[in-house]
Amino acid sequence: MENSKDTHDTTKGEKPPESAGSSTPAPPNFIRAIIDEEMKTGRWGGRVMTRFPPEPNGYLHMGHAKSICLNFGLAADYGGLCNLRFDDTDPAKESVEFVESIKADVRWLGFDWDDRQYAASDYFEQIYGYAVQLIQEGKAYVDSLSAEEIRQYRGTLTEPGRESPYRNRSIEENRDLFARMRAGEFEDGTHVLRAKIDMASPNLLMRDPTLYRIKHVHHYRTGDKWCIYPMYDFTHCLSDSVEGITHSLCTLEFENNRELYDWVLDRLKVYHPQQIEFARLNLTYTVLSKRKLITLVDGGYVDGWDDPRMPTISGIRRRGYTPSAIRNFCDRIGVAKSNSTVDMALLEYCVREDLNKSAPRVMAVLHPLKVVITNYPEGQVEELEAENNPEDPAMGSRMLPFSRVLYVERGDFREDAPRKWFRLAPGREVRLKHAYYITCTEVIKDETTGEIVELRCTYDPQTRGGWSQDGRKVKGTLHWVSAAHAVEAEVRLYENLFTRENPNDVEEGKDFTGHINPDSLDVLTACRVEPGLAAAPPGSRYQFLRLGYFCVDTKYTTARKPVFNRTVTLKDTWAKIDKAQKQKKSSDRRR
Repeated sequence: MENSKDTHDTTKGEKPPESAGSSTPAPPNFIRAIIDEEMKTGRWGGRVMTRFPPEPNGYLHMGHAKSICLNFGLAADYGGLCNLRFDDTDPAKESVEFVESIKADVRWLGFDWDDRQYAASDYFEQIYGYAVQLIQEGKAYVDSLSAEEIRQYRGTLTEPGRESPYRNRSIEENRDLFARMRAGEFEDGTHVLRAKIDMASPNLLMRDPTLYRIKHVHHYRTGDKWCIYPMYDFTHCLSDSVEGITHSLCTLEFENNRELYDWVLDRLKVYHPQQIEFARLNLTYTVLSKRKLITLVDGGYVDGWDDPRMPTISGIRRRGYTPSAIRNFCDRIGVAKSNSTVDMALLEYCVREDLNKSAPRVMAVLHPLKVVITNYPEGQVEELEAENNPEDPAMGSRMLPFSRVLYVERGDFREDAPRKWFRLAPGREVRLKHAYYITCTEVIKDETTGEIVELRCTYDPQTRGGWSQDGRKVKGTLHWVSAAHAVEAEVRLYENLFTRENPNDVEEGKDFTGHINPDSLDVLTACRVEPGLAAAPPGSRYQFLRLGYFCVDTKYTTARKPVFNRTVTLKDTWAKIDKAQKQKKSSDRRR
């Protein structure tokens, strides 16, 4: 049986990280338990209506992927509907570019909202009317304190707030000022509309929260029609109400906001959805704060929002992740009530598991070392058959050219090889995948530098296909390409963007960018890939035998030179052996 230390080309048999759990469906989560009980009581008339409400001020990230899968998934499982709604209440940061990227990401993940695409700006007139209603009922007032003064008046966790001197304006004065705010009479920051609740509330958010502010900013949808914009907390609950949402699912940081969500809807006596909070996604070696992602993009630390090192959906798509792998990952991590951090290894396991089944196997040499087979006829070229994916025979096979001059990985040869080295070395025989057994007979070095520039080998013509007729076995199998037929390619090797498991853990006076990994990208420009990849379409995914999973880059690939992004590595057994041996030697020296 072939030795597996260096020859495996799939992740078959790989165990998921401990946090992965089994591949069977997870037990019902607490949100499903709530819905199941409501189905029995008929609270919503048997309806499930959810929504995914992103702000169009950036690209979606993996945290949003969890929310997308949860909201669209629950609606589908209970025969309900999920709306796509853009929370576009801060026009200074929003754009059509972000809207279109969000729509593309949701569709890529496999979900659709049909004709139910909405925006908070659809309801601006209605929301304004609700604000006027609160003023008329004495539940809202126009405040003329500055933003800094409002903060000072709010109090602290241990001290109650103070009432604004403008809190007791008359209803008529408040209505007049609010109408003039809308008409554009005042400059930004002059006035705000606040809810009149309780300045001594233990929940600081309920201490007369701001409902509207003045912003003379062009809106990408409504143009210059509005110069006052409602705050998120006022807009969100009313948008849910207008759309008939049953379950408004939010991450845990909005738990305190639920009291305001309920207050607004109860005071206005309108349809009242249920807000439920769940734990947001946290990933090791990653930041999922939109503010920090913007810093990475604007600061030039990455190559845009779709940089394959970014945890954005567009970034992981460009890197080669599949929608099914992301959905599987979201299923595995489940939905909880308390925050926790998920190991990046689980996400990588999910994509390996998916690509192992679907990605064609191909051969690529990232660090080429020339091999001349001295006893192979000059000018001869053979076509050798190679399966496309041993996991799926239906994917068929392809033909590979084989000739006298080949390229193998430079790292697959050692002139002074250790005992457990199962690759190429002087006098040692190895198998070339799908081809022949070869034996290294001579090493050619550069006369000036001493660098190895060529290996001379012989082949056994009786081992065509990679098998010996006399029953002898070899312990190593190498990948290769024919030098005359190989295509030159660029390969980009990606590692974690951060060196620290928790990049948010920073010392005082520093920020998270101090943990950026300077070796997160290694660009190899002189790689060689088998000829069938010359016209590989952008976005297509492959397993490079013994190297990992790779995707044709959608941004920099050209007709003259393909560019491949490494999606994820394969397990490297030899690296573990090598590391263990070095650690043993180091330990022996210390003794």
